[in-house]
Amino acid sequence: METTGMVDARDEVIVQCSGLQVEFHTAEGEVRAVNGADFVVKRGRTLGVVGESGCGKSVTAQAILRIIPAPGRIVGGEITYNLRSTAADGTDVTEKVVLTDLDARGKEIRRIRGRHISMIFQEPLTSLSPVHTIGNQIIEAIRLHQDVDKQQAREQAIEMLRLVGMPNPEQTIDSYPHQLSGGMRQRGMIARSLCCHPSLLIADEPTSALDVTTQAQILDLMQRLQKELDMSIMMITHDLGVVAETADDVIVMYLGRVVESADVDSLFYDPKHPYTRALLRSIPRVDRDTGEKLEAIKGVVPDPFAFPSGCSFHPRCASFMKGVCDVTEPPEVRLGDGRTVRCHLYAQSDGV
Repeated sequence: METTGMVDARDEVIVQCSGLQVEFHTAEGEVRAVNGADFVVKRGRTLGVVGESGCGKSVTAQAILRIIPAPGRIVGGEITYNLRSTAADGTDVTEKVVLTDLDARGKEIRRIRGRHISMIFQEPLTSLSPVHTIGNQIIEAIRLHQDVDKQQAREQAIEMLRLVGMPNPEQTIDSYPHQLSGGMRQRGMIARSLCCHPSLLIADEPTSALDVTTQAQILDLMQRLQKELDMSIMMITHDLGVVAETADDVIVMYLGRVVESADVDSLFYDPKHPYTRALLRSIPRVDRDTGEKLEAIKGVVPDPFAFPSGCSFHPRCASFMKGVCDVTEPPEVRLGDGRTVRCHLYAQSDGV
């Protein structure tokens, strides 16, 4: 494993993504799925990642774990992970691991996947093996990263199923995914993802396929487990209600770029980027007048083979400035209190 040295274990940043670029090589040409994304995930906090479909949210998560499907590949930028360990004298230290330098199929990244960084996918039926029981899939993950025999791993699996609220875990452990309800399958997926107590859990649309009641139960479960296991969460979703309920910090992505980042309260009560404002205006709110109509974002996400010049959002932007937004890419502007926005409105006013 290549590292950049040791850093203070008290550093609050667990993952830092700097200038990430991911491309897919297709017969029609190159598609830039992630275009210079910058963000951090802080230890013990939840980062919400929002944006319309096709904005690069899931590919960014896949890049962290180095599981981008072919023909995609990382072509620029860096992702670092602060891996906690205990030194010989018993003190906690943090090793800074450059994930983008690791072989995507190599031993070092496989040691990190599941053990230190784990992921919950959108649809358990496509992520869980249909020919193996829930228990065997959890046991396999445990034995891959821990030196335990099969019986010990089975006991740990039962305890993890109990922790995630699975009814009758001693019996459920021998069930196949198709024998469980959608909510129970998702609990099984969470149990498999958390069985080695990772420090970062990436959740990619973990509740989108569930009914509202089950969705609330799963979100409550994830928040409880976050506290009990002292882990960070990267919550990828198009549902701003989920973000408002669960996130501490938020990044808004559009066409592969982070266009705004802020703590959750600042973003919802004082959005800066026109895209963020448009997203918030398009969702129902209890404080709206009953006769007030929701505002759809005009236009559609641009063709990935024909990105607009200048700011990629300018064809849909209500604050479009001709000769500026359609000519030059906006710089990232720091607004204070950790907030950033990528918009000419703030670049021209020095971020005020």
